Amino acid sequence: MASGTSRRRRLVTRPALVAAAAGAGSALGMASATVATSAYIARRVLTPDELQPDDVAVTAHDGDSVTFGATVDTTAPGRYGVWLDGGRGHLRVGEVLSRDATTVRRALVSVDRGEVAVGPARWNQYYYWDRPSVSLGLADEDVEVRSDVGAMPAWLVRPPSPSGGGGDWAVLVHGRGARKEETLRAVPVLQDAGWSALVVAYRNDRDAPRGPDGRYNLGLSEWRDVEAAVRYAVEHGARRVVLFGWSMGGAIALQLLAQSPLAHHVVAVVLDSPVVDWGSVIAHHARTNRFPSPLVSLTTGLMASSHARRLVGVIEPVDVALTDWVTRADELTRPMLVIASAGDAFVPDTAALALAERRPDLVRLERWEVARHCREWNTDPVRWERAVRDFLVDLGRPRST
Repeated sequence: MASGTSRRRRLVTRPALVAAAAGAGSALGMASATVATSAYIARRVLTPDELQPDDVAVTAHDGDSVTFGATVDTTAPGRYGVWLDGGRGHLRVGEVLSRDATTVRRALVSVDRGEVAVGPARWNQYYYWDRPSVSLGLADEDVEVRSDVGAMPAWLVRPPSPSGGGGDWAVLVHGRGARKEETLRAVPVLQDAGWSALVVAYRNDRDAPRGPDGRYNLGLSEWRDVEAAVRYAVEHGARRVVLFGWSMGGAIALQLLAQSPLAHHVVAVVLDSPVVDWGSVIAHHARTNRFPSPLVSLTTGLMASSHARRLVGVIEPVDVALTDWVTRADELTRPMLVIASAGDAFVPDTAALALAERRPDLVRLERWEVARHCREWNTDPVRWERAVRDFLVDLGRPRST
């Protein structure tokens, strides 16, 4: 059974780049080092991060609260999970009760597994920690969807009162370096609305087959795995499919709409903290780490070049221009609910805002102010679920012209 742990989302750090460029003492050496550094950046962007380090510390606890060392995560508003004892234990916490310069005390919602103990722990922004039957108490089924790289594991949760005669299905797609549990926040609202939820894995997930090169393709190949999930849904009675995508899951969903012959089954898309332009995300992280712009241009150029595939470590070129849905906005045809936050420092909401401005006829924007990446639901689940529920209800109404 999957542990439900979350991998830390990161692209690349500046100290690693300094090490990659060290030793260049001539013009030729500098040029070689620049290419090597750009290739290193590209590999870091495209490589699944296997690290799952403890990143918070429990300093005290009682029957009603848990105290942590103060960090950006532990002081953030909302509700979250915490993994204990290397993933063998799990608890959930809610509101901040008090804090000082070094610690924060939060309400203890529940101890789901194991025992609370002082010591290192790992923050779980998904809140839910295991499959739907365990985390949500909802009956689920293990199913497999057959992609070109093998069988992808998935969970299927059917509603007690199906809408549309059981023909309404949602396919839920997690983000880069994340797990299926990230998407479980959508399952209860889908249950209430009568939609079946198919929670899918894709290539290079820890519980899924590797892709040919073992690297992320930023949605440019992963969409085939989600296409397999759509095919499964259609073969099992789906007549309307809504794609839900978190972070890179949004990029995957948009690529499916553009490339899949099954796209006509998709009636709408829900995007949470989505990557709608990988170029802008990479440029943002470059600015954050004070990388020179030419280095960024060389990096994306190497990723897109068929001649640099071996250097970058990919089978197919990864052209980030194909992920720029602000530029490609005229190609979009499906209604979209876009949930984004001004507080997202990993995938800034600027591209999502630009897409909403370009296509107000299709995009319904719900913008948060303080939520971090993919944590809008954590900070205001009532608003998040209401926005999704209203969007699903409106799909059955005639669109105004």
